[in-house]
Amino acid sequence: MKTSIYPPQGYRNNALGHLVPETQIKEIDKLRDDVVNSIVEKALKVQATVSEFKQSAMSEVADFVDLSAEEYGVNYGGTKGNVTLISFDGLYKVQRSVGEHRVFDERIQAAKAKIDECIMRWSEGSSDQIKSLVDHAFRVSKQGHIDVNQVLSLRQLNIDDADWIEAMEAIADSIQVTGTCAYLRVYKRDLNGKYNQISLDVSKL
Repeated sequence: MKTSIYPPQGYRNNALGHLVPETQIKEIDKLRDDVVNSIVEKALKVQATVSEFKQSAMSEVADFVDLSAEEYGVNYGGTKGNVTLISFDGLYKVQRSVGEHRVFDERIQAAKAKIDECIMRWSEGSSDQIKSLVDHAFRVSKQGHIDVNQVLSLRQLNIDDADWIEAMEAIADSIQVTGTCAYLRVYKRDLNGKYNQISLDVSKL
């Protein structure tokens, strides 16, 4: 018998998508199921509360920035919308930051090929070290993506070679911004004057 979202009384859903009578389920398995479902139910409520808090806080920050810009002509966040607000006594700090989701298009393969040609052409010596850096930068994650920041770190290498410079330009051209994400961080200053983030991450509490 196939499962339903809400099983009838006396039944529980199993992992294969079937309804199982509770009389056929061991007590320890039912207890485990109860514990997991209880924790998840509470977690979903906390998640909803945190989500509501983020939306409310973001709205408050945006309203203040708009008001300040209108009354005083102050541009707090620049073009990306990053802004830092500090309480009058300096005890608390609120940061809103907007990050970009960046990926590479097909031109990154041409850049990688050009870099490989440079390494092959250069004399031996530092080439093995640079090749190791390149291979590390172009590693593909489990999700099948290349880390943008790792690849961009290659552009910091001071290499005066026309082909290398062309490859670095190809890297820059291949970056595509696919979206943005807004982050909210709240800090409290300790007795030493250091701002410590007020963590909303369960694993860090």
